[in-house]
Amino acid sequence: MTRHARNCTAGAVYTYHEKKKDAAASGYGTNSRRIGKDSIKDFDCCSLTLQPCRNPVVTKDGYLFDKEAILQYILTKKNEYNRKLKEYEKLRKVEEEEEAKESAFEEQKRLEKFINTEKNIATKRSIEIGAKIKRKDEEESGPSSISNMSNGRDKILPSFWVPSQAPAAKALKAEKPDPTIYCPVSQKPLKLKDLIDVKFTPVNDKYDKKSLILKENRYMCAVTHDILSNSVPCAVIRTTGDVVTMECVEKIIKKDWVHPLTSEKLREKDIIPLQRGGTGYAITNTNLEGKESRPALQA
Repeated sequence: MTRHARNCTAGAVYTYHEKKKDAAASGYGTNSRRIGKDSIKDFDCCSLTLQPCRNPVVTKDGYLFDKEAILQYILTKKNEYNRKLKEYEKLRKVEEEEEAKESAFEEQKRLEKFINTEKNIATKRSIEIGAKIKRKDEEESGPSSISNMSNGRDKILPSFWVPSQAPAAKALKAEKPDPTIYCPVSQKPLKLKDLIDVKFTPVNDKYDKKSLILKENRYMCAVTHDILSNSVPCAVIRTTGDVVTMECVEKIIKKDWVHPLTSEKLREKDIIPLQRGGTGYAITNTNLEGKESRPALQA
């Protein structure tokens, strides 16, 4: 085979192209695939149930939830906090009892040490005599043993097979649970009073007899009547809950900061951009490629 052939294998260097081709054929390396439409959550679906919202509410960060689902989530988190708080109080009570016992034990130990010291007062002469006798015994018996079980240390060291002498593991310190409820998507503090009711404007098509869920184009902008979809950036007006396109916000609302439907004054914080996030697997219009890591092919 010539050197410049398409599938040349006579080269002395294992090129990047050949390595990539062999990795794809053998099942090694990173497998990339573009996410299809079925893997992406629709803009009007709940971020928890991933189903079209019946009573939509939005957080101040722009994440859409079904009212029933988010209320159930908040209630579950509150019950979980109450359960953890009871466990914390129970563990704290046990810790206080153990601390009191340990303090009493230390006090008793100090008292016994003081009594033994008073009883065993020895003169300097007796200490010297004892040291001489000990040195003489060591010289006669030879070098001392290096075993960790000699000289009575077998009675002091903990034993693995005797439960009373085995070292005991201390229980973990009790930590007070956090009462704050966090948003399941943004992980920011979530309060019930911060939820804003959303009012979608359905598309009026008298010739379309399908139900609202089965329609491909379900909602439209409350001002411009543009069809809303995943590819159209939307925003929620805080004061009324109407959903409008970001184009309407930029070209109409921001000119004089007046609500086009109610003529009331608006502020910048009254415009909440609606997050078009995907499921836990994809992010809509941001990252539509999924990657699966596999064993790498070594050259």
